[in-house]
Amino acid sequence: MIDTDDYSRRLRERVVRQDERKLLISRLQGSEQEQDLTVPPNCSGYGRIRHFHRRTSAGWPENPLPIDPACRALALARGDTIEAQAFQSAGCNWRCWYCFVPFDLLDAREDRAEWFSADDLIDLWADEPDRPVIFDLTGGQPDLVPEWIPWMIEAVDRRGLGEKTYIWSDDNLSNDYYFRYLSDAQRELVATHPNYGRVCCFKGFDEQSFAFNTRAHPELFTRQFEIFRSLLAEGIDIYAYATLTTSDRSTVAEAMPRFVDRLQAIAHELPLRTVLLEIEMFSPVKARLGEAEAAALQSQAWARDAWLSEIESRFSSELRSRSITDVNLSR
Repeated sequence: MIDTDDYSRRLRERVVRQDERKLLISRLQGSEQEQDLTVPPNCSGYGRIRHFHRRTSAGWPENPLPIDPACRALALARGDTIEAQAFQSAGCNWRCWYCFVPFDLLDAREDRAEWFSADDLIDLWADEPDRPVIFDLTGGQPDLVPEWIPWMIEAVDRRGLGEKTYIWSDDNLSNDYYFRYLSDAQRELVATHPNYGRVCCFKGFDEQSFAFNTRAHPELFTRQFEIFRSLLAEGIDIYAYATLTTSDRSTVAEAMPRFVDRLQAIAHELPLRTVLLEIEMFSPVKARLGEAEAAALQSQAWARDAWLSEIESRFSSELRSRSITDVNLSR
């Protein structure tokens, strides 16, 4: 099991240079991840074009993130696909077996990464011939360096790009660094910026599935809800993912209603802002696949069906048909 708090502290020491306002960004060119990309890495090998698709596999709910939030912010017509300029922070404090990122890009290794400021990243983006208008700040766990978000917002605003671009970031809900390391002014900037959105991923639906997925201690499953509640209270435009893989399918029937209950304890309609992610087979996953993981891949549809049953029983068809951006997260 990973000691999340200790490992987070050690990783942060290796992925950020606060005095220089720089963080460690993974080099995708030449990595194992490169073979899974639909187009080669860009931005001198440190970025990639990420293609987001609304339509998913048969039987799985659509994924409107970040398509709908970005289109709303940028006044774009609603579409089924969108491209983003992705940069990956070089550290993550968990080791989800299904992660599409090779683990050597998650351990803050300088031989697999380079130091960049927000302005450096925008310079790389500006040199590209076809530039998406969305910045996807991903990882890794971007929130090991929560400063990355206000640094990027400040950088795009300085260049007059604040209304022309959209910033999207993800978060594995593992630590309180957003509150520990950002100033009140930085948090206010993030919360009030109209072209920023954040998605937080719930790793599993109970303590057992959480620990199986992340290799973190099972009691940290509860921390995810506490962190999400705190972020929601900030006023951020916030959404959720959930991964439903488990090594023990027998727990699904009893655990899924409790999981949805806990989401609704934060905000009644939060399940409608929560998107299920189907776990797929990427190149780095193959070497991590044991008997339990292979079974989890096969049984995730069982958990999906349990989730969909809960959603249908708790929300009317009218509520379920709304855009995810119109879901009300007030208490």
